[in-house]
Amino acid sequence: MTPSLNVSVVIVSFNTCNLLRDCLKSIYENTSGVLFEVIVSDNGSVDGSVEMVKKEFPQVVLVENNANLGFGTANNRGLDVAKGEFVFYLNSDTLLLNNAIKMFYDYWKSHENETIGALGCNLVDADGVLTESYGKFPESKILLKKMVRHLLAFYVKCVLKLLGCDISGIRPVPVYERYIGDVDYVVGADLFVKNSPYARFDENFFLYYEETDMQLRMKNDGLRRSLIEGPSVMHLVRGGKNKMDDVLRYGSFSIIQSEISKVRYTKKNLSAVIAFLLKLMISLHWLSPYVLKNTHKFYRKLWGV
Repeated sequence: MTPSLNVSVVIVSFNTCNLLRDCLKSIYENTSGVLFEVIVSDNGSVDGSVEMVKKEFPQVVLVENNANLGFGTANNRGLDVAKGEFVFYLNSDTLLLNNAIKMFYDYWKSHENETIGALGCNLVDADGVLTESYGKFPESKILLKKMVRHLLAFYVKCVLKLLGCDISGIRPVPVYERYIGDVDYVVGADLFVKNSPYARFDENFFLYYEETDMQLRMKNDGLRRSLIEGPSVMHLVRGGKNKMDDVLRYGSFSIIQSEISKVRYTKKNLSAVIAFLLKLMISLHWLSPYVLKNTHKFYRKLWGV
């Protein structure tokens, strides 16, 4: 069946009412010259997000999941109702700064003979500084080396924290450079793909690594992933200046889910042995009394991967 629209914008929402409102405003204010729809897939928000969308953006297609299904699964629920030829996965904490949707669409249509799998752009943070926009596929040896370094550094920080030292400035702030061209994977904050089986996420990933896994499938089938010139998107949360304590952050929900997804990705795409070693080191991370109150309930999930 021929798609009735050019682009379906899919946004996952989970208790980000004000951010979501601003994101939706930026879409409608900056998008023209392309037939599009916006789909919000809400993961059981309790902050008024659903009511806000219904009242202020009645044109939005609202998918109410009534529970936190995770990022990939919620995106898939949006994909299930998408009518566009293309799907633009967009985080609720982003703002379109120009007619980005049409730019992505026009680029793809003018390069259809180039086996494109995914497109993105150079994201900027709330201060207008370049932020994470793409990444490299994880490799077994590098994953293991990084994990060993992180584990050692983590326990050094735990000792310093115990001694009353200020560790807030120890973790270096990454510096990102502008890049145009092919990449291993485009981050999931602004991911433009064809409405096809490649657009579907593996629902075993609750949060993080789902877009990496998706684009590894594309790579294996010879599809390119690229950052292009033109579209301008701001990723707000990446620009936050209030950094969490560099020990306590390992007990945050997002970091816990990232570690579990790292193991899942490694076991699925790299090596079961390396995945097992990662589990051991993550478990040692989680034993710290500074984070154990949050991490202890996730041990079963980690070791069940």
